[in-house]
Amino acid sequence: MENRTFGSNVHITEFPREGTTMLEFIRNITSRRNEDGASAVEYGLLVAGIAALIVAIVFLFGGVIKGAFSSTCGQISSKGANANATC
Repeated sequence: MENRTFGSNVHITEFPREGTTMLEFIRNITSRRNEDGASAVEYGLLVAGIAALIVAIVFLFGGVIKGAFSSTCGQISSKGANANATC
């Protein structure tokens, strides 16, 4: 089997000659696979992990943040700066 390289990443593999089994041909092709960079599956897992982290943070700290805003709203309303203000 003969490999020819064109450019930086293009490899052309010729078909096997007589006497080479198909299994040997497939093993030869898969052993030369260039797996640099991330695939779509890996990017999907990364996005799913970030989304899960955001959801967890919102559920864990949602009550604390709501309480802080309610407290601030109460302090602004008690000062009487604007009688028609809504929080």
